[in-house]
Amino acid sequence: MLTNVATALIGIGDMWIVGRLGDAPTQGAVDVGARLFAVLFTVMNFLKTGTTGLVAQEGTRRGAEAQAAMLARGIAVGLAIAAILLLLKPLLMPALLEALGAKGEVLAAAGIYAEIRYWTAPGVMLNLALVGFLVGRRQMRAVLIIEVIYNALNVALGLLLALRLDWGIAGIGWSSFIAEYAKLAILAALVLRGASGHALVAALFDRAVLSWGALRPFLSVNRDLFLRTVVLMLALAAITRLSAARGPEVLAANGIIYQLFVFTALLLDGFENAAQVLNGERLGAQDRAGFAAYFRAILWRGLAAAALVAAGFAMLADPILHSFAATPEVARIAQAQAIWLAIIPFAGVASFVFDGVFVGASWTRAMLLSMAGAAVVFALALWLSWPLGNHALWGSFVLFLLVRAGLQAALVPRLMRRSFATGG
Repeated sequence: MLTNVATALIGIGDMWIVGRLGDAPTQGAVDVGARLFAVLFTVMNFLKTGTTGLVAQEGTRRGAEAQAAMLARGIAVGLAIAAILLLLKPLLMPALLEALGAKGEVLAAAGIYAEIRYWTAPGVMLNLALVGFLVGRRQMRAVLIIEVIYNALNVALGLLLALRLDWGIAGIGWSSFIAEYAKLAILAALVLRGASGHALVAALFDRAVLSWGALRPFLSVNRDLFLRTVVLMLALAAITRLSAARGPEVLAANGIIYQLFVFTALLLDGFENAAQVLNGERLGAQDRAGFAAYFRAILWRGLAAAALVAAGFAMLADPILHSFAATPEVARIAQAQAIWLAIIPFAGVASFVFDGVFVGASWTRAMLLSMAGAAVVFALALWLSWPLGNHALWGSFVLFLLVRAGLQAALVPRLMRRSFATGG
């Protein structure tokens, strides 16, 4: 949970720093730029989640060498994706900015930010695979330290470049760029030391590890995770698109609410990470009773944490939102939506825990189908509620989270019977 809080701070830090510039279009541009990379890079998060679940399973099946082979596959796939993204940059970046509804001053500022941050693609892809490997091996303390360093560096550079040196939104982009590659250097140094490094180097030069037959199961799991994340990112992008249609102040205000949702989601995703590792290990050991016990325990603890987060927002939402807003009007609009900050944690935590269990057990096809079904309901809710204003936008999003959890819960009994047909 602490690691995920540290991860959340990069988006929150950027939004807070740009708020000090006192310009609503610029703040909206950072939200558009951040959402662009949420669409572009976060859809690749399967490199982390897929690697985590498979590494955890291999830890109880075949040991450290098999875990290193999984990381080698993650690195190879990550580098291939980064190369494709860079080749497609002239087409993808303008298309995504257009799709997010950026216009005028917002479009110009978002383009500056995106042009710089796009070049972090190789670093982002490699970092996803490396972090997934460390999480799957339960090396969470090391990941926490690295994430804290990464975010502290990003915020410090943002303050220096954007505010002190007056680089504006370009300073926000460069701070993210430098921090991403610094994170890669630290992660690589950690993974490559000792026995894990020797095993990884051997795996990278072993043709059998990267053969099509060996890659196919890895790619099958990650294909489903990729498509599931694409659906999720399209749903989140719809919030930005519809917010932009209501003007720069609403866009900026909803951007603040969204960044605080991301903070909440990443905090509660600590339970998802736990489920990925613990349930993945239990599946690898064919321990049905242990699998079910972890499932229940993680879910109840997640709900308790959601209650604490919701209570915190209920008490502190107004001053938090005011501190982020670039103008009084942005603050007013954001504060009018504050109720959703207390509702969203409860709506989201069950689906986060289910996601972790599904990833740990490699139930990725079922995970994709549940996400697709929830997205259909979300789209219908947005269409029906658009005339009702901004509250209807966030209400539709809460419905999306609830439907996801409901569909996943309905699938669990059948998946358990299939996965533990011969287990103890």
